[in-house]
Amino acid sequence: MLDYGLFRYTSKEEVLEKSIRYWNPGKTRFWQETGVDLVMGRREGYIIHDIDGRRLIDLHINGGTYNLGHRNAELIATLTTALEYFDIGNHWFPSVARTALAEALVNCSPGMSYAVFAPGGAEAADIAIKSARYATKRRKIVSIIKGYHGHAGLSVATGDDRFTKIFLSDRPDEFIQVPFNDLAAMEAALKGRDIAAVILETIPATYGFPMPAPGYLQGVRDLCTKYGTLYIADEVQTGFMRCGQMWGWQVFGVQPDLFIAAKGLSGGLYPIAVCMLGERAGGWLHEDGAAHISTTGGGEVGCFVAMRVLEILQRPETRANTRAVSEFFAEGFADLIRRHPDVVVGLRQMGTVMGVEFDHPEGAVAASRALYETGVWAIFSSLDKRVLQFKPGVLMSRALCEEVIERFDAAIPRLRALIAEMKG
Repeated sequence: MLDYGLFRYTSKEEVLEKSIRYWNPGKTRFWQETGVDLVMGRREGYIIHDIDGRRLIDLHINGGTYNLGHRNAELIATLTTALEYFDIGNHWFPSVARTALAEALVNCSPGMSYAVFAPGGAEAADIAIKSARYATKRRKIVSIIKGYHGHAGLSVATGDDRFTKIFLSDRPDEFIQVPFNDLAAMEAALKGRDIAAVILETIPATYGFPMPAPGYLQGVRDLCTKYGTLYIADEVQTGFMRCGQMWGWQVFGVQPDLFIAAKGLSGGLYPIAVCMLGERAGGWLHEDGAAHISTTGGGEVGCFVAMRVLEILQRPETRANTRAVSEFFAEGFADLIRRHPDVVVGLRQMGTVMGVEFDHPEGAVAASRALYETGVWAIFSSLDKRVLQFKPGVLMSRALCEEVIERFDAAIPRLRALIAEMKG
């Protein structure tokens, strides 16, 4: 019996059956067919347990949501304290919690002037697009092919056809896509001087973390300046120390006009995201501060938790651990690639942002399953299934890092067998 007080189930099978009936049949069946029957139960740190007891090291961390681990004890204590004072709050009025978090974010975001809060990353991307349109008085937006910025009304139009056409959200007259790492294509899109903004993940996550070519991001920045276009950096998966500094754009030395961040800001406990605006992009806040409103964006409980998230991330010991984790896995995968070159062929890495490359078009799908069976959960890149998204948290211990590499090595025979099945 799975008894949670307000609800109970007799078995995992009942959960899955009712998930298909009442929640999301497509998603539930997909994972069953892929051989991953995960239903999360107990979780703490970087360990999750299936409700049937299976222990898994979490290297998916939901895109960085659990950057500081599941149910981080410091963050739970902070949330408990927040509930003594706050609830969601009222978006119409000044707020001590929202003001404090906005100030903290501006202070750690050079070049930014304002923080506008949202419940999630997609909504933050919508705010960024609207702000760029306001500032430039242009409508068109450029993104990259295979990019991803969420599923809200404007953000979904910047993404892959898989996410736009099903909802009739593809708008080629307003949303233009160009290949990643192609400055000539970017300039061709911008030179008409009718583009409001380029929105670009610092390292495209859903595309499998391909690394920006040397000079590419600065080249995009320079083209935006040349043609009067704003540069929006999407830091949802590359922010919060995951690349080695607070924001990925700082690592590459590129100054955006505005940027978005989400997932990790929540600490995995309370949904919150932010669009950070420079002075020009934030002009609408002076003209009409109620031009964009969100009842739950910047919920005061969430702001209080996010303040602690920022404080933890800026500790010297967190920075040191992030470097240690990054270096450990760089060395660990170099050894795995040397010993298993027929299966693992490369590692894309910037700090704790990693993509493991396999020598098969769907090798990462097989890797997800083989690792799952061996006690590790990592997810394949949905827009490049050769690449496994591999995302350790910034507080991960040396012992757990070692266990991950040991389990990855142990999964190789099963991975070879699954790839052989795929080849037929």
